[in-house]
Amino acid sequence: MKRTSRLRILIRKEFNQIRRDRRLMVSLVVPPTLQILLFGFALDSTVSNLRLGVVDYSHTPESRELISSFTESKSFRASGSYRSVNELERAISESRLDAGMVVPYPFAREIHRGRTVDVQIILNAANANTATIGQGYAAGLIQAYNGKLAREGIRPVFRDTGGFSATKTGSVTPVTAFLYNPGLVNAWFIVTGTFGVLLILNGSLVASTAMIKEREAGTVEQLLMTPAGTTEIVVAKIVPIFLLLITMVLIAIGVMRLAFSVPVHGSLVIVISGAALCVLSGIGIGTFISTFSKSAQQSQLMAFFVNPPLAVLSGALTPVEAMPAWMQPITWLNPIRHFGIITRATLLKGSGIDVLWPHFLALIAFTVVLIAISTWRFRKQLG
Repeated sequence: MKRTSRLRILIRKEFNQIRRDRRLMVSLVVPPTLQILLFGFALDSTVSNLRLGVVDYSHTPESRELISSFTESKSFRASGSYRSVNELERAISESRLDAGMVVPYPFAREIHRGRTVDVQIILNAANANTATIGQGYAAGLIQAYNGKLAREGIRPVFRDTGGFSATKTGSVTPVTAFLYNPGLVNAWFIVTGTFGVLLILNGSLVASTAMIKEREAGTVEQLLMTPAGTTEIVVAKIVPIFLLLITMVLIAIGVMRLAFSVPVHGSLVIVISGAALCVLSGIGIGTFISTFSKSAQQSQLMAFFVNPPLAVLSGALTPVEAMPAWMQPITWLNPIRHFGIITRATLLKGSGIDVLWPHFLALIAFTVVLIAISTWRFRKQLG
């Protein structure tokens, strides 16, 4: 009885202590709830509304009907017509399209003559998962189109060609070309995405831990006795962390190249510059978190509230196209999303600064805003 009574009292004391700490109560309830919702929406392997560009050399009712069968489905959405294959590939290279279709000139004539005609499907294979799913969608839509030809009296006989069901008479056979990742190596997509996640996570955790330890040790008051200003104190703390994490950037690039054979088609200077801005954004997040925390435990809880949503809403592990339409614009407010685009476009596609400058501007804006707010908060606390 005495042991049960003591246990009841201790449990009541813990409840009272949690109730008095409002930050802890919020951290215990709100983050898990939001993360369950985010994981449920974002971690979905279904890909829809792939942006499709078309080169229609046929310009016949039959070719327009085939294109409509793609764009009227939920798998693809029309994103423009192009005059040549080169223009189509350039749009895919600049990430304005996810897929392309090339309809040859004799499309309608060959179908009515009872011959097999090839339609080229071009997919951006920088994301191997999306490319594989898109290939399956294209196969299903073309099979449905061939079935419609059969119902119209063309009497096709189905046969398997390269994994696609095609017709022997009056049929359409897709010829798929995978750009930037011909072998569909999924690790290329994963490691180039998690690269940014690691930079943000490490930058935020190390920065917040360093600031909290300084405060708990009581040395901040000693720093205030020196002639150095608040901005100088913050910068002095950021520089060592920044240099340490840049070393990690170089090691990570080496691991991606040696262990996963990730190609380097573009300039490594662009990748390292983007990584430097991503690291500074992470440090800004960590410093900002530390200004709201009174202990290392509170800092870790707040980081758990911020970092997992950033990772999920970055497109690092799952394609952004798999997220609900209302959630996709939110990902542009995530520095990891912009750095992921820079890394994949530079390493896999060979893109240059002329294409990637909007993402660099976004990372610069994140860095300036986060560090400025952190410095202001830190100065306010010292005051």
